[in-house]
Amino acid sequence: MAEIIQRDGTWVFDGTTVRITPGLHRSVPLFRQTYGEITVPLEAVSSVVHEPDRKRGRLRLRLREGADPLLQATSGRLPDAADPYRLVVDADRAGVAEYVAEEIRRALLLDEIPKEPTTSYLLPGPPVPVSVRSSDGTVSFDGTRVRIDWSETSDRVKRATGPRIIEIGDLERVEWLPNSGAEDGFLRFVTAEAGAGRLPPEKDPYALDLWGSTRRDLLTALVATAVTARLPHPSTRTGGEPADARPHRQPTAPPTPPAPSRDDHHDVLLRRLRELGELYRDGVLTEEEFTRVKAAVLRGF
Repeated sequence: MAEIIQRDGTWVFDGTTVRITPGLHRSVPLFRQTYGEITVPLEAVSSVVHEPDRKRGRLRLRLREGADPLLQATSGRLPDAADPYRLVVDADRAGVAEYVAEEIRRALLLDEIPKEPTTSYLLPGPPVPVSVRSSDGTVSFDGTRVRIDWSETSDRVKRATGPRIIEIGDLERVEWLPNSGAEDGFLRFVTAEAGAGRLPPEKDPYALDLWGSTRRDLLTALVATAVTARLPHPSTRTGGEPADARPHRQPTAPPTPPAPSRDDHHDVLLRRLRELGELYRDGVLTEEEFTRVKAAVLRGF
């Protein structure tokens, strides 16, 4: 067994898996601490690199393309410090870091692990249910549906559409861009119906506009990853399994409360359409935006 313990976290390699545990020090980003411990099977690893430096070096684990729903959902956009497959190493522990890296390399060679992309996810992603409060609202995922509840500071257009509920079967993909502080980010849920002619994130009822705390908004990647893990693997988009195949068994949906009466639905629908009409008349929405948002509200009912 090879092990390295640092303030930034701990890596343990037992010959078949790399167990990565984030450190508890305040310098460790909230995202890594919240994502928690990750067990990476050797077959998911492409390579490992030790980058020594005079003060602090780094260990980096590189995974095979398509092996991890986190990397798929974030598309390389995670800030370097939030990358769970990176470990900051003190200079006096460089020898230990190189030993751990060499042990992983040797196992990859002996087990003849291929470097080609995988055809299924080899890591499960975060457990569900998962819920994150962001600057634009609260997004939750229970394994079968996504729910977005807008905050008081959300755009008037979104608040007028009401809570957004999206079934996993209606989703094509998830798009995620972090809030960098200088530029807003977003978390967008793309459906077949809402895929064309998108609204900007601040008005899109299928997207969270990430403009607040960078540290907190980064946690939306947890939801993006949990959803991505339950969508068809990217390898199925160009052939192979049917497009509606799922790499993981779907969890049983939790009991749902009694549905509101038809009259209640009708009253809510009329109120939201009336609010959207007022936004259109006030010039908040263009005619094209009004048409798209109204369609999203009608689909919700």
